[in-house]
Amino acid sequence: MDVTTTGTRTGTPWPSLVVLGGATFVMVTGEMLPTAVLPQMSADLGVTQARTGLLVSLWAATVVVATFPLVRLTRRWARRTVVTGALGMFALASALTAVAPGYEVAAAGRLLGAAVCGLLWATVNAHVADIVPPRLLATGVAVVLGGATLGTVVGVPLASVVAHAWDWRAAFAALGVLGVVAALLVRAVVVGTPAGGPTAGDSGGTTGQLRPVLVVAGLVGLVLVGHFAAFTFVTRLAADAATVLPGGMSTALLVLGGASAVGLALVGRVGERWTAAVLVSASALVGVALLALAAVGGRPVAGLVVVVVWGLASGALPPLAQTLIMRVAGPEHRGTAGTVIPVVFNGGIAVGAALGSALVASGGAGALPVPAALVVGVAVVGLVVAARRPRDRAVAGPRAARAPRARAEVSTAPCPS
Repeated sequence: MDVTTTGTRTGTPWPSLVVLGGATFVMVTGEMLPTAVLPQMSADLGVTQARTGLLVSLWAATVVVATFPLVRLTRRWARRTVVTGALGMFALASALTAVAPGYEVAAAGRLLGAAVCGLLWATVNAHVADIVPPRLLATGVAVVLGGATLGTVVGVPLASVVAHAWDWRAAFAALGVLGVVAALLVRAVVVGTPAGGPTAGDSGGTTGQLRPVLVVAGLVGLVLVGHFAAFTFVTRLAADAATVLPGGMSTALLVLGGASAVGLALVGRVGERWTAAVLVSASALVGVALLALAAVGGRPVAGLVVVVVWGLASGALPPLAQTLIMRVAGPEHRGTAGTVIPVVFNGGIAVGAALGSALVASGGAGALPVPAALVVGVAVVGLVVAARRPRDRAVAGPRAARAPRARAEVSTAPCPS
């Protein structure tokens, strides 16, 4: 990484970002791995597929519960050390699952993996903001989250291939090896920072605020509730669109994943002043796409177009949200912000999946799009309002943030935090 003699960050630390992207690839592959080996794992452990599927739900719940305590426990450690150690524990958890003699031990391995995964996400989020210049934060976040996207699009299918060629235990064992490799690479390649990250003076003159962090994270979590209410049942909602594609639903899911990857890549080119506006636009586009799903029934080509738009918008959401949250937080609240992101996002995913299941149980898949779009719409309105409120002015971007800060300099009243 290019630095000046005073330690100011001036260039993009590409090797560090690529290695951290590899770490998120391992994490997401591990999170979704049971879905790729569900039949083999269930048969070998002697439990129903529904019970094995609970391992994915338990993962999200554990991330929500365990992340804050673990981040607090490790707050005095250098972040690179935390990432390295957590990846080592992630590898151990994968190995424990691979050799599990029964369901209970496999579940214990998954719970351990989920706990350190939440810690990993929180620490990686903060560390990326530590080592990347503020003007290039969107690029850094997009690169690192690109690994997570590849975990879904490439890692999980590869795990399925391994499971079919050998068995499901080989897939988890391979994941454990990848965890060890990722830990060694993080230690050897990733740029380090002091414990707790850089000082406030490394923020480029900005002052972080915690309240807008919580507002943005909560509203984005609400967007994810609506998105995942529908996405949980994407194979039913995209059934018509899949009929015009060779390979049917498998190809449709590949198209959706590819569109999400494109959306994420485009976010890396969003300038600092436009992050909030593009986040609002992407969230609104998710809502529009969900509404369109209710209107294109029986028209496969139109349905395919909607699927592509949905993928583009939903792929852009996580990096946009993370970039804005970390910018608003500033170095003062970066650790807290990094922790809030996986907790709120996993909570949104879990609540969304539960909402979708309830709607389908009462009215079928056709009852999903409109309520899901309404939830997203409420969140979009909230994001717009948050950007306009004086206390949350930092959400609107650097230009809007300067005016209140300038006024604060001539006032004796304390600034809200």
